Amino acid sequence: MAAKWDQSSAKRHLRALLTAPHLAAFLPAVMFGAYWYGGENLMLLIAILFPGLLALAGSLTRTPPVDARASDAITGLPMKGKLLEYLDRGFTSDAEFEKSCLLLEVDDLSELAQQMGHAARDLVLETLADRIRSALRRDDLVCFLGDGTFGIAIDKHQRADLEATLQLAGRLQTAVSDPIMVDNARVHLSACIGFVLPSRAPEATGEALFAAAQGALIAAQAAGPGSIRAFSNGMPGRSARSDHTNADLVQALDSGQIRPWFQPQISTDTGQLTGVEALARWQHPSLGLIAPGAFLPALAKAGLLERLGEVMLFGALKALQDWDKRELGVPSVALNLSTDELNNPKLFEKIRWELDRFEMPANRLTCEILENVIADGDDEVVTHNIASLRRLGCNIDLDDFGTGHASIANIRRFDINRIKIDRSFVTHVDTDRDQQSMVAAVLTMAEQLGVGTVAEGVESHGEHAILAQLGCDHVQGFSIAKPMPAESLASWIESHQTQTPAISSLPRRA
Repeated sequence: MAAKWDQSSAKRHLRALLTAPHLAAFLPAVMFGAYWYGGENLMLLIAILFPGLLALAGSLTRTPPVDARASDAITGLPMKGKLLEYLDRGFTSDAEFEKSCLLLEVDDLSELAQQMGHAARDLVLETLADRIRSALRRDDLVCFLGDGTFGIAIDKHQRADLEATLQLAGRLQTAVSDPIMVDNARVHLSACIGFVLPSRAPEATGEALFAAAQGALIAAQAAGPGSIRAFSNGMPGRSARSDHTNADLVQALDSGQIRPWFQPQISTDTGQLTGVEALARWQHPSLGLIAPGAFLPALAKAGLLERLGEVMLFGALKALQDWDKRELGVPSVALNLSTDELNNPKLFEKIRWELDRFEMPANRLTCEILENVIADGDDEVVTHNIASLRRLGCNIDLDDFGTGHASIANIRRFDINRIKIDRSFVTHVDTDRDQQSMVAAVLTMAEQLGVGTVAEGVESHGEHAILAQLGCDHVQGFSIAKPMPAESLASWIESHQTQTPAISSLPRRA
């Protein structure tokens, strides 16, 4: 290493000497000397050779350019190329160990950037990079792949089997889930992880191993935030996030591949079903269930969010009609309205026509509006649509509350029925005092305003219990039920109704 440094240092010093400005001052003296001793012929020869020698010496001493793409500017980690090179190395004949590949993607990182700014996102990524490195061995490699995704290659020792890799994935998730302080606020994050063992690789190449890990990551994201999946032969071998053409998306919407799935909301007092939320899911004929994060941005880019809204509205009302025929007692269905839909002057008429078509009272439909839409409530079309839907009798829920800047005046102005407490405030509310204080403050404000509350992203029984004690009216999340197709929800409701009488309400905190 020292010899290499000395050689590089010598080259730099020699190059600096050859390219120094004062070297040109000797050129007249050299030319004069050549003419004195050899006449015009020697002077002409020197005039030709001298610049050529300088150019040759400069090229020989030039240092190799630094690859600006070698590492990420924020995390300081190497990029995808390094990961593929490292994975490839595990398949060479002289490799001491094969390599396993893990892909970790932070859940909802884009929402964090929208809520707190890009500087906060960069701080989070820098912190996570340090934590992930600390959770790995010295010989393991971690790279940053962009969009909150980290790629990890580990040596597959004899004991690094499925169980050991699952344990490592759990440690990585723990490193991500520890709170991060950003502008005096505690940020709680989760991450999905997909991994593949070398024996499961479709081909003996780093690219194939990486593609298999992508397939496992997609499966993990489809299962919900904070999920872990190992690659199996039934999974797609490559992420299709950027492969969906506009024609693919239109066909998926028109053929029923993209349709609403439903997640129950229950009362914290009685345990009874109080509503369901319709969530878009894509059941691809060959790729299987595609996570929303893998196709919703593509729909937005293609300008198809309004078409998605039409599909979701029809599917939700049709499901509600079918549940009514079976007397399942679903009070209402909630739909997210995108900004594109709210900016359409014909939105109100479209929704009213669909309600009439299914002979459904307006109060059976809940329209979920993002908090930032309410906060920027100066748009006349948006304001008119929300006010018209409210006058029609639709319920209005304020979604992702706490992530935007909606004022109390706007909550009153738009006659909000309920506020949905964002998942970022619900995570670890049973163990984090600061989280409890923030949720308690939101619930107190809601009580003073006379609006209901729904906590979304409730993923543990502990979170459910503390939310009930704090006074939250309704809860929704994986601890109650995952999103499911309409026919599966019917079976869930029938099963839940038989269990509800045994559920006793928890005492509220004073």
